[in-house]
Amino acid sequence: MTTPLKTTASFPTDLPSFIRGQLEDGKAQAIIELDVTGITDITDLMVICTGTSNRHVKAIADRVMASAKLAGFEIVGFEGEQDCEWVLVDLGDAIVHVMQQSARDHYQLEDLWR
Repeated sequence: MTTPLKTTASFPTDLPSFIRGQLEDGKAQAIIELDVTGITDITDLMVICTGTSNRHVKAIADRVMASAKLAGFEIVGFEGEQDCEWVLVDLGDAIVHVMQQSARDHYQLEDLWR
């Protein structure tokens, strides 16, 4: 049974806390937040997490997008929902990468952005 989406009244006001809450509620694993301010102009925060299967990756990304929309955060874009090995959710000031472990091991985003 999945945890229901939080109502807008219970959302944290800051984006990093909001994202972490949604990922934790969606049972994402190995959540890492990387401050990339000054490294790139495309965003300030990269959040990387792991899902256990294609369905889990999709469910986590869908939760983040649906909740962000309810909370009034802008969804700039998303990619990867066809095969769900790696789904990217762009929230402007933060980009969320939801990946299966094999994709995470292969691309090693943590090493790239540290």
